[in-house]
Amino acid sequence: MRITLVQTGKTRDPFIREGMEAFRKRLVHYVPFEIATIPDLKKQGNMTMNEVQESEGSQMLRRIKADDHVVLLDERGEQYSSIAFAEYLNGLQGSVNRLLFVIGGPYGFSEAVYRRADSRVSLSRLTFSHQLVRVIFMEQLYRAFTILKGEPYHHE
Repeated sequence: MRITLVQTGKTRDPFIREGMEAFRKRLVHYVPFEIATIPDLKKQGNMTMNEVQESEGSQMLRRIKADDHVVLLDERGEQYSSIAFAEYLNGLQGSVNRLLFVIGGPYGFSEAVYRRADSRVSLSRLTFSHQLVRVIFMEQLYRAFTILKGEPYHHE
């Protein structure tokens, strides 16, 4: 199984970029992992929220292949403990070739992206910025693989 994190717009804050890079380096020891970035929209300030969602959504859908398993990181998604998330990933291994986790922009996802998704995962009942959620998700993904390998990163 290969995992791709699809994100909207470049990562602006240096501390988030550094955290993402640290966890990317750790993740590649467990699974082929890559980050795909959808470029920032031009003239977004002149667009309505719906127009932004639709434009970002069409760019997301162009990156998704027919056999990809698509998981939206969404506030209305299923919430897991770290152990349950690791079990969720383990259940996908062997049946999924490419697993895409998708982070929307500040306005979330278009209806077309919601329809294409295979599932939704919420990282918390709290709301995080679409920038910050990148490093939070990557840490949880790394944690899940250490749990599956029985390594001592997670304490419970």
